[in-house]
Amino acid sequence: MTAPTIRPRRLRTSPAMRRLVRETRVHPAQLVLPMFLREGLRDPQPISSMPGVVQHSEASFRAALQRAAGAGVGGVMLFGVPAERDAQGSGAIDPEGVLNRAIRIAQEEVGDALVVQADLCLDEFTDHGHCGVLDVHGRVDNDATLMQYQRMAVAQAEAGAPLLGLSGMMDGQTAAVREALDAHGFADVALLAYSAKYATALYGPFREAVDSQLQGDRRTYQLDPGNGREGLREAELDELEAADIVMVKPATFYLDVLAEIAAAARVPVWAYQVSGEYAMLEAAAGNGWIDRRRAVLESLTAIRRAGADAILTYHAVEAANWIKEDG
Repeated sequence: MTAPTIRPRRLRTSPAMRRLVRETRVHPAQLVLPMFLREGLRDPQPISSMPGVVQHSEASFRAALQRAAGAGVGGVMLFGVPAERDAQGSGAIDPEGVLNRAIRIAQEEVGDALVVQADLCLDEFTDHGHCGVLDVHGRVDNDATLMQYQRMAVAQAEAGAPLLGLSGMMDGQTAAVREALDAHGFADVALLAYSAKYATALYGPFREAVDSQLQGDRRTYQLDPGNGREGLREAELDELEAADIVMVKPATFYLDVLAEIAAAARVPVWAYQVSGEYAMLEAAAGNGWIDRRRAVLESLTAIRRAGADAILTYHAVEAANWIKEDG
């Protein structure tokens, strides 16, 4: 037998060689940590379906912000859990509402070290749990919701958020928010459009995290899991409406969509490794079925390899520290 002359294994012979020829890398600055501040808490409240993740009290929130900055992550995405809700989501536009307070705290604590990002959606603030206001028939009213998003955007910008995450999946939301921000002198506030946000089964733990009041589902505004081209179309529309960044959510189940959007986009493309993805990794690791550290880092590498420029992940701080340890 003639020995092969082409031997790809030559580039796998040692850790140093593998590191040198590695095509895809994850840097701590490419990771964004989602965080939950709950109104009225004296101590952090563990989220049962997301081991290691908590609803923060103000004190634990400040401490966690400092840990995130110390780990070198790129940013934090803030969610508020209010004590009271109403049909309009009024707490979202209250300057003293929990999310706007969270923005001010984060800017004060770590605003010079990382990018403070705020979730712009009504679902945490409505007593019906939908991402918008409802019409007389109980359906989400797209255009009335846009007006509330505009008010919410201005409130978040006034609180100091330099980047707003538009996660509600209303038609025209990016253009509407951009118009409101520009009209109020916030032309420098950037917009992250949750462009390809799917109606997935993987949001369950998040709904515990924000104490969601949702009855029913969001399939009339979030994307159908079977539609790939529609995700690309949504991203293209958000670019036309002046989105500064577009995003795919969830990440792992939609790597094909992520790759297509990354190939076509002219703006940064991010992905959100959502609560269900986190919970699955933690459950498998907790049962000893997988190597937790390796699996987490591999999952993030896969998302980067598919084209994500940054990743929202609940593993952000831990992963950032592992990456620094590994050199």
